[in-house]
Amino acid sequence: MAAEEAAPYGRRWPTSSRNDSDTSYQEPRKTFAEFFAGIGLMRMGLECQGWRIAFANDIDPQKAAMYEAHFHDSEKQYLLADIHHIRATQVPTVTLATASFPCNDLSLAGSRDGLRGKQSSAFWGFVRILDELDERKPPLVLIENVPGFLTSHGGNDFRDALLALNRLGYNVDAFVVDAVRFVPQSRARLFVVGVLAGRDREPETHDTFSFYESDTRPKALAGFVFTHPEIRWSIRELPSLPTRAVKLETVLEDIPTGADPWWSADRAAYLLNQMSQRHRDIANKMISRRSWSYGTVFRRIRNEKSMAELRTDGLAGCLRTPRGGSGRQILFKAGYGKYFARLLTPRECACLMGADNFTISAPLNQALFGFGDAVCVPVIEWIAKNYLNPILEERLQQQAAPRAAVEVAV
Repeated sequence: MAAEEAAPYGRRWPTSSRNDSDTSYQEPRKTFAEFFAGIGLMRMGLECQGWRIAFANDIDPQKAAMYEAHFHDSEKQYLLADIHHIRATQVPTVTLATASFPCNDLSLAGSRDGLRGKQSSAFWGFVRILDELDERKPPLVLIENVPGFLTSHGGNDFRDALLALNRLGYNVDAFVVDAVRFVPQSRARLFVVGVLAGRDREPETHDTFSFYESDTRPKALAGFVFTHPEIRWSIRELPSLPTRAVKLETVLEDIPTGADPWWSADRAAYLLNQMSQRHRDIANKMISRRSWSYGTVFRRIRNEKSMAELRTDGLAGCLRTPRGGSGRQILFKAGYGKYFARLLTPRECACLMGADNFTISAPLNQALFGFGDAVCVPVIEWIAKNYLNPILEERLQQQAAPRAAVEVAV
């Protein structure tokens, strides 16, 4: 059988020799192009599982500066540009392309303009590049966005996105992973994996949506898969997600309460007075304890009034981008008849994203914006270990089979 025929999914994958003396042995290269790279946390997660960056792109110069401060080789692969202006000739041949495209128009807290919105329409720039790569299309794509992507415009945006990948030759799978299974942050995200395949493959269907329901495919997503047989699915079984073993206080920096960045007593009191009676009662219980306890606070507009909502389950809320100064998460510390408040620090945000050792030299808001708009590193590492790498291992097995057959024949 010819090498092209032996390759899985109807396409030869980029390969590299295991060593210089054995040129007959070829394996898929773990190279990837990181679109919407931001500060590079997708890269961090993939590199933990042996992947190698070949190309990165983002439009935001402040995120690019944070990326450069941590990854000193960024000048070799980081292209600062609008994705709509990138040509396929600027993108190297890789095995995987990732796209954490803007969620602004898909988020439940956003405009809900969907894939037609000014920001989230960048997805179509990614699709255009894949199309223009033609025979150099990466065999794998990994897309990440908020769960609101699933329901945007009644599910039509998600359907259109998956059908677009189908038209490019990709069979698709979708699953949800919440960062809370790895770090003390509630951060659910929807992922799509596309695997390059023959265009004539029949859609994968089953008689009941419960077949698709699992730890990583909640009821709403399983129902979507079941009710859209026109999409060419390739559902892969995944292991159960791990159980998180750490709480919020384990990632907090030890900062004396009389020092910056702790707020003044007046500012902390103002925050306390912004709480509803229910949240104020919880705060008062924390204050009265003979031990320190911690919670996080977001300010939200309720009935046209700014309210402070306190969370005390050992988790931070989902990190956000502090646009216009809003969306910044507040730490509330209380006990021994006292209470204190401050913003989460950039280092704490890094730890909440599983990027504990990330180099941080940016100003506060720039750093918070970078982490709030990123992916959780251990989530990406888990996906690489349990999804992407097994596909490559299957590739090796399929390559080995024709060689073994030839050796027997000889």
